[in-house]
Amino acid sequence: MYSFRFILILVASLWYYTSTAQVTKIPPAAKENFAQQYPAATNAVWDNDILDVNVHFELNSKTLNAFYNNKGIWKNTLQDIEYDQLPPAVIDGFNKSKYVERIATETKIVFYPGNVTQYRIKAEKNDVEKKYLFFNEKGRLLRDVITL
Repeated sequence: MYSFRFILILVASLWYYTSTAQVTKIPPAAKENFAQQYPAATNAVWDNDILDVNVHFELNSKTLNAFYNNKGIWKNTLQDIEYDQLPPAVIDGFNKSKYVERIATETKIVFYPGNVTQYRIKAEKNDVEKKYLFFNEKGRLLRDVITL
């Protein structure tokens, strides 16, 4: 009886390991698209969290994170930026928004296909109420998204 349970657990474990191992592989198309898009990138570290394939890397002394879908198609790239380095219109837009009482704890430039650039501010009211605010280059709040 114990040997049957052991074999059953072993088979289930092997099935789980092989199925998750296949899902977490980096699609070759993502690596190819990344190499074409960012040929001068250094220190690339890949990760596949099942929903997105992403790569953290450095380019021109800046830290970036590019996201691809599981077919290797580019979705967007995030670039770290200090709050005081945001365009003045974005800072003004945040200061005039209904979220002005919140603390900006993280800021990013978000690059999308079609040469679209947005600015993301993580605005926190407390440990529970946190939102990502997305602004265009003119400082217009485009959307807000609840985050953890």
